[in-house]
Amino acid sequence: MAKSELDILKRALERERLARKSAEKILEDKSRELYQLSNELKNANEQLETLLDDKSSELKGVYEQINDAYIVMDLDGNVLEMNKIAVDIFGYDIEIEKFNVTNVIVEGEEFHANRVLKQLIQEGTYSNFETRVKAKTGEIKWVQINAVLIEEKGIPAAAKGIIRDVTSEKKSKQLLKDSQTRLGNIIANLELAMLIEDEDGRIMLTNNAFCKLFDLEISPNELIGLSAVSLFEKVKESFTNPLDELNRMKELMESIEPYLGEEIHFKNSAIYLRDYIPIFIDYNFNGRLWTFQDVTLSKRYQISVEHERTKYSNIITNMNLGLVEVDNDDVILMANQSFCDISGYNKAELIGRKGMETFLDDKEKQKIFSTNKNRQKGQSNSYELVVRNKSGERKYWLVSGAPNYNLKGEVTGSIGIHLDITEIKNLEAQKEVILKQLEQSNQELHEYAHIVSHDLKSPLRSIDALVNWIKEDNAEKFDARTIENLEHIESTLETMEMLISDVLLYSKVGVNKHRNRRINLNDELKKLISALYIPEYIEITLPNPLPVIKANKIEMQQLFQNLISNAVKFIDKDKGRIEIGFTETPEFYQFHVIDNGMGIEKQYHEKIFQIFRSLKKSKESTGIGLSIVKKIVDNYQGKIWLESEPGLGTTFYFTIKKF
Repeated sequence: MAKSELDILKRALERERLARKSAEKILEDKSRELYQLSNELKNANEQLETLLDDKSSELKGVYEQINDAYIVMDLDGNVLEMNKIAVDIFGYDIEIEKFNVTNVIVEGEEFHANRVLKQLIQEGTYSNFETRVKAKTGEIKWVQINAVLIEEKGIPAAAKGIIRDVTSEKKSKQLLKDSQTRLGNIIANLELAMLIEDEDGRIMLTNNAFCKLFDLEISPNELIGLSAVSLFEKVKESFTNPLDELNRMKELMESIEPYLGEEIHFKNSAIYLRDYIPIFIDYNFNGRLWTFQDVTLSKRYQISVEHERTKYSNIITNMNLGLVEVDNDDVILMANQSFCDISGYNKAELIGRKGMETFLDDKEKQKIFSTNKNRQKGQSNSYELVVRNKSGERKYWLVSGAPNYNLKGEVTGSIGIHLDITEIKNLEAQKEVILKQLEQSNQELHEYAHIVSHDLKSPLRSIDALVNWIKEDNAEKFDARTIENLEHIESTLETMEMLISDVLLYSKVGVNKHRNRRINLNDELKKLISALYIPEYIEITLPNPLPVIKANKIEMQQLFQNLISNAVKFIDKDKGRIEIGFTETPEFYQFHVIDNGMGIEKQYHEKIFQIFRSLKKSKESTGIGLSIVKKIVDNYQGKIWLESEPGLGTTFYFTIKKF
């Protein structure tokens, strides 16, 4: 190590030795001072204990008689004396264990306790200090402390205090405060406008609904303390009759009686019910309560209901349907004039009588017994009754009954609407007779058509045979004109025979009732097309398969045969085209038959479905084919129509109801 470095180290060690010696001298002086201070404190404590013993002997008999908790403590919080009530509050007994008040202060409130202690030492007293303490059992209690400083020769030595358990009071105050808060919140948010005055007419409480009612642009809290009369004078223009309403409110303020449900009207068409209630506590006037309830909707509804009641009352009184109300024992409670008319009784004769006993025989009563059971279950129904009116005449009534309820939802009886259907019943009876007669006539007509067909065809065949014989026997004698005339006769005879066959076929449509058999239209059309004469230049297509329907096979064959033959007959193009297809709705099948023929002028669209109407007279056409089609479609509750333009072709549409 270099000499210079060694010198530096020596100087540093010397400085450290001198510093340590100086510190030891300072510590020795401080120790001597602390020892002297300790002796002084010991002497002071001995004097304090002597003083407290003396004071304790003097006060012991006094504080044990105090009804509140009493403690004496030193200025560090150590309890020196306490009575039994204090023991009950804190749970500590200083005869058994040490007790320091700072240990029982609830955590977080120590700062306040220390502040109070400082103030006590400075001012010598402290009143009504409230804090929470934790008893030995763990129970949290509220206590109120009133303390006085104990001094000896002007020096603070200890403190004594009265401690009162105010837990119940605090809980009661908190409950009251919470209740007031809840009440205030409820009132503030009520839809009922409210204002409370004190005994001097100053506003104590109001709410948002009140401010909104009178269009006040301030909060309810800003109204507190104002004169209620002055406020009502400011808002009087809100009323329909401002002066009348203001005077009435002033008049109410002089009254000691409550006035409830007074109706007041506002300029904005609103209607409110006003309640005025004077407040008395122990027979002493304590203020006023005003409430304003919006009944605009209910009043309008009431007016509307009254209007509807009047309207329907007039309808019930004057309608042609008999209306009767009965109770659960079938006793008539109400009847309108129409029921009196159909029954023959007046209202005085009906009210109080039992409906069954008045109008029904034993057989019909059984219907009422069963319907009344269902009525008790809340069921409505309709039924027919055979009755006897006051004159003893047999009548038929159609009755629609429904249960009648009270406000509790209990069935209290029935309301029945009665329609006299005697005339309808008589017409139905006549209808049955007529239908039977018509059915018999149709059968006879059908048989007659067969006979006429046979009887007409026989002479036609004979004439045709005779014409052929004449032609054969005189083939070389007749000239060309005569032969032509004979051929006209043969053609006419052939047309007449076709006409007779078609008329017979037309008469048969609707006679066959077997329409519930499943028919595959695809199979039937294949058979039909192969059986019909279809020229080679005409093509028939089915773009999509046809449905399977419930129908009569023969009628479907006749329907499609006539439409296809009609299309073939009127196609005038080198390449003919016929398309058959369908669409479907929930209730019907809709078919179409499209051709590219000569078309039909619009003026004939309806006429072609009339019997014996044909647009193109020919020996192949009798004018009955489309009439047969329409009759078949009608029998299936369908419709038939067409769309066509001359030269562009025709589309026939028809519908068949689903069964």
